[in-house]
Amino acid sequence: MSVDFRSQGPYQPPWADVCIIGIAGSSGSGKSTLSHAIVSQLNLPWVVILSMDSFYKTLDEESSRRAFRNEYDFDSPDAIDFDVLVDRLQDLKAGKRAEIPIYSFSKHAREKETTSIYSPHVLILEGIFALYDERVLELLDMKIFCDADADTCLSRRILRDVSERGRDIEGCIKQWFGFVKPNFERYVEPQKKVADIIVPRGIENRVAIVMIKQYIERKLVEKSKSHRAALKKLGQSSEDDPLSAKVELLEQTPQVRGMNTIIQNIDTTTEDFIFYFDRIVTLLVEHAMNNVYFKEKTIQTPTGNRYHGLTATGETSAVVILRAGSTFETGLKRVLPDCRTGRLLIQSNVRTGEPELHYLKLPEDVRKHDGVLILDPQMSSGGAALMAVQILVDHGVPEEKIVFVTYFAGRIGLNRLTKVFPGVRVVVCTIVADFEERWIEKRYLGC
Repeated sequence: MSVDFRSQGPYQPPWADVCIIGIAGSSGSGKSTLSHAIVSQLNLPWVVILSMDSFYKTLDEESSRRAFRNEYDFDSPDAIDFDVLVDRLQDLKAGKRAEIPIYSFSKHAREKETTSIYSPHVLILEGIFALYDERVLELLDMKIFCDADADTCLSRRILRDVSERGRDIEGCIKQWFGFVKPNFERYVEPQKKVADIIVPRGIENRVAIVMIKQYIERKLVEKSKSHRAALKKLGQSSEDDPLSAKVELLEQTPQVRGMNTIIQNIDTTTEDFIFYFDRIVTLLVEHAMNNVYFKEKTIQTPTGNRYHGLTATGETSAVVILRAGSTFETGLKRVLPDCRTGRLLIQSNVRTGEPELHYLKLPEDVRKHDGVLILDPQMSSGGAALMAVQILVDHGVPEEKIVFVTYFAGRIGLNRLTKVFPGVRVVVCTIVADFEERWIEKRYLGC
């Protein structure tokens, strides 16, 4: 029975319920080559290939010795850690980050480091047992079996293992007849029965590749429509709600109103615009810093007096939503000169309007920081803001430690964000029409 991961909360990012394609087949049948051909045909930035080779079990001392003598059976299902594989696939289906083991074939052991997978829209799982485990099958959207002649498979395996895995020809042949061939007949070939498509001749089979491409594209279109409908529904339900107490409007002092007049005046020069916008940003960041955690501290003044004040309990970092968020960096550095910053590139699809994540680089150990500021000068529908907060939450940052800092914001966007993430605070200078065109970065950056 499949699980509907989109029902887990009021908002799920576009990459939740990732489309997972399983490709099984004999060793040397062309699974990896077919996977790369599908990626090439799709020509999308959110397609990831995950090899089941990463999930070989850690060997004990005796098994390791046998492996170096080419006497360990790597072609049995018992060699694969299916529990870890299923756990990581479930994380990806739920839109979460997954830590993938790194297996060294030269050492016959897992490395201490892992590699992260986050936000793919399509995941291609390839391996000889990709269609073997029932738990994996439940998570797959499409099941493919790659078929090839046995002699071709043997020659490809020898070439691969000698050039990429540091093995000799004699050891390859020994493993082939001792383990690979009998296990293919026992475990691998029966997976044809559950396959949706059997692909003979690998990448030469252009008809099959086109069919796979069309299926995936259709799934992505369906997901995009579902995501946009969910965003629209969320907006409608929030349209008439009062603003959350977590939305903090910068006090509209005569000084702030005067600077806003200069900033929003179409006749203001670029030099004056940048100067006064940096001043406003400094005030916004200072206000945002009131929401991080402080503790009492007593210090001695130059005149010998004692002052009972406050000091921040931990580090505050910032995440800039590119490219507009870069206009906040000068003001940020005036308040926090040593602030570590990350980058997100979130752009709306020109055809559908759906927000898309194109780039992600967060500050190291961001989940341990006492406060994280998200910087973006304009919020309208709230789609990019929702995605940015979701990314931080997925990387271990509690909602209560996130402060979204913006200059302009619409009520619908503010209500969407605070309804989905009630722990997040928002600091805003001016509330405007819900779908005002973005223009601040153009004035600030000159292009």
